[in-house]
Amino acid sequence: MSYAYQRLPDPGAGLRLHLNENTAGCSERVLEAMRTVTRADAAFYPDYTRVHEAVAAYFGVATDWLALTNGLDEGIHAACFAWLQRGEGGERREAVIVEPAFDMYAACADAAGARLRHVMPRPEFAFPLEETLDAITSDTRLVFLTNPNNPTGLPVPRRALEAVLGRLPAEALVFLDEAYADFADEHMLDDLGSHPRLLVGRTFAKAHGLAAVRAGAVMAAPPVIDRLRRVLPPYGVNVFAMAGLLAAVEDHDYLDWYRGQVRESRRLVHAFCERQAIHAWPSQANFVLMRVGERSREVVAAMARRGVFVRDRSSEPGCAGCLRMSAGVVEHTRRGLAALEEALCDVR
Repeated sequence: MSYAYQRLPDPGAGLRLHLNENTAGCSERVLEAMRTVTRADAAFYPDYTRVHEAVAAYFGVATDWLALTNGLDEGIHAACFAWLQRGEGGERREAVIVEPAFDMYAACADAAGARLRHVMPRPEFAFPLEETLDAITSDTRLVFLTNPNNPTGLPVPRRALEAVLGRLPAEALVFLDEAYADFADEHMLDDLGSHPRLLVGRTFAKAHGLAAVRAGAVMAAPPVIDRLRRVLPPYGVNVFAMAGLLAAVEDHDYLDWYRGQVRESRRLVHAFCERQAIHAWPSQANFVLMRVGERSREVVAAMARRGVFVRDRSSEPGCAGCLRMSAGVVEHTRRGLAALEEALCDVR
C-alpha cells in the first residue's frame, strides 16, 4: 500500500471552515513587514540569525534546540528521512502512527521506505496507550502523536507521552505534532529538556494565519536538531516568510485576540451541538469534530451549496458520521452554524 497526502480542491468563493485555517487572516503587521522586503533582499540568500533568535525566544528554547522549517510539513518530512530510511543492511525501520492522524505522517514515512504500524482509536477516542506501547518494536524509529489531535481536538495525556517515551528503543523519537497547541490548555514544550528523544513540531499556519506563507519550527535536544539539519535544505524558509514570521511572533495583541475568538467560537459550536443533540468532542484546537450521522456527506454538501465549507471526516478511523468545522472568528462561526442548522433540516 502506498500513501499520499490528499490535497483538497479549492472549493471556490465562500466561508472556509474546512481546513483549520485562521479565518481572520494574518495580522496587519505581518503584511507591513513583508512589504519592506527589497529587491536586494529577494535576490540574495537570506541570513536567518535574527528570525531564528526571535522564534527561539518566542518558544522559550535555546537557539541550538530549534530549526526553522518551510511549514511544519517540512519538519515531518525531514524527520522521516533522517530516522526512517533503510539501514546499511537494507532493514526497514518502522513508524508508529496513532489514528486518526494527519495524512503527512504516513505519506512521508512511506516515502522514506518505512514500515507503518497504525494504532486504531478506542471508543470516544480515549488515548490507546496499551495498543501504542504494543506497536513499538526494536525496529521503531518514530512514533507520531498529535497534541491536541486532529480531527478530534483531544489532548494527549502527559502520562501517556511519558510512557511512550519510556518504551522507545535507543535510536527512536516521539514526533509530537503540536500544530494546534496555541489554542490548548497546556502543551508539552516545557517537557523538552527532560526528554532527549522528544521532537516537538509547531506551525504558524493556525493561530498566526500564515498557512500560505509556509513557516514552522521543530524543537528538540541539540543532537536531534543537528541530525535534522543534515536533511533540511539550507534556505528552506524564504525571505517573505522570514519577514512575516518575525512580525507575527512580536504581535502578541493579535494572537491574544484571535485565541479569544477561537475560545468563544468553540463555546458556540458546543452549545449548538447540545441543543441539536449532536455528539461533539471537547476540542482544545481551533475546530470541533461532531457526529451528525450516516448522512454526514450530504450535510457537508448542503452546507457547501450555501457557501459554507466544512470537512467530511467520516472515512477516518473512528470518525464514522463525523464532520469537522473550524472555530475561528465568532461572526464566521455564527454563519457556519446557521448553515449547518439549515443543512441538517435538508437531509432529515
